[in-house]
Amino acid sequence: MSGTLNKVMLIGHLGDEVKMHYFEGGGCVGRFPLATNETYTNKTTNERVTNVEWHNIVLRNKAAEICEKYLSKGDKVYIEGRIKTRKWQDESGNDRYSTEIQANEFTFLTTKKDSQAATTPQAQVQKPTEKKAEPAGNTASDDDLPF
Repeated sequence: MSGTLNKVMLIGHLGDEVKMHYFEGGGCVGRFPLATNETYTNKTTNERVTNVEWHNIVLRNKAAEICEKYLSKGDKVYIEGRIKTRKWQDESGNDRYSTEIQANEFTFLTTKKDSQAATTPQAQVQKPTEKKAEPAGNTASDDDLPF
């Protein structure tokens, strides 16, 4: 195989709100941290250990705007993209590096709204009312079809 591949797939929780930056030309960039974790049992101490890895997610234009609108801290999301390392200089002139995930696909898995709906008490379920028989000669409407 002579080609190369740079592909990342992550499922994790947002560590903060989506931060947007808008440009004069009309484009925009959205950034947020994503936490993924790994849990295992330490064989010597028999205790459960959880390691958290943080990823810097970068989205552009419409994708960034959609994520800003619908995602918030704590939401679970699937991200697909590629790894990109940027080189920059700090205030002292030292070279610094940032590794980011340039996302090109995403799927919302759970949102805070979903979590809150699951924990809030639901209204009491009412018994369905019996449907009265239709008078002879009436045809069923599309709403009465079983599919």
